[in-house]
Amino acid sequence: MVPQAAVPLKMRVMDGAYAIVRLGSCCAWPEWLPEKGFCSVTRTDDEISIVCEERAVPPGARAERGWGGIKIEGPLDFSLVGILASVATPLADAGVSIFAVSTFDTDYILVKREELGRTVAQLERAGHRFGAAR
Repeated sequence: MVPQAAVPLKMRVMDGAYAIVRLGSCCAWPEWLPEKGFCSVTRTDDEISIVCEERAVPPGARAERGWGGIKIEGPLDFSLVGILASVATPLADAGVSIFAVSTFDTDYILVKREELGRTVAQLERAGHRFGAAR
């Protein structure tokens, strides 16, 4: 049995295939970063992680390719509790690995592209709703 989400979220599957790239923490800002579309860059003392469409990533880059994206339609209020848990828990129960990215307005969930159909079905069973991709 899939637990029902306390707050049903509206989501959509994002177009495109995505990659998660790792660079060294001292690397310069990559010239190949896309200027449009979904792209997230996080710099820490240990690394730079980039999530973007995989077609932008150079062939020799250290990258995990073949991810699909799901956008939680926002903006989400900062006082909401358990947003990621309401997504991660049913997917963990189904054995689906996720990579989450949060922005000021919303959250994005990446799963392997071959898991997208199963992911959507599992999230719908948990009470979330999906709109058309754009």
